[in-house]
Amino acid sequence: MLRKLSFVFGLFFLVSLGAQAQDKVELFGGYSYFRLDNSPSTNLNGWALSGQYKITDWFGGVADFSGDYGNIAGVGTSIHTFLFGPQVSFPARISPFAHVLVGAAHSSIGGVGDTAFASAVGFGIDAKVAHGIYWRLIQGDYLATRFGGTTQNNARVSTGIVFHF
Repeated sequence: MLRKLSFVFGLFFLVSLGAQAQDKVELFGGYSYFRLDNSPSTNLNGWALSGQYKITDWFGGVADFSGDYGNIAGVGTSIHTFLFGPQVSFPARISPFAHVLVGAAHSSIGGVGDTAFASAVGFGIDAKVAHGIYWRLIQGDYLATRFGGTTQNNARVSTGIVFHF
């Protein structure tokens, strides 16, 4: 009986969280350009995805993921990032934002992989297209990675569509 009652209260709690999350969730998906600071430096292209849960109208928590691909001296290369942190924004038709993110990056060069600490400091601007739909005009990040025990100072620029729920 106690298990059933706990299940019902848990279900009620989850449903109420979903009702409160109206207009508090943002999902972004789009194109990513990554300038990899390596010897030699390389341009990579790929995708970017992020989700934000807004605690207030101007402050939220972000999970940011990306995958960028290309070649270094003819060798297939990929970088995937997994970053998390706070974001502040100004809610309006043209909505600027800034974030500080930490997490990990995984590189694969010629099939040899390495995972390292990563952090990003960035900004962006979203423009309202229609109700609940924004275009991320630009997101720019200084993205530091620590592959091989040394710091790489990378740049990442993204654009795409943002859905507000």
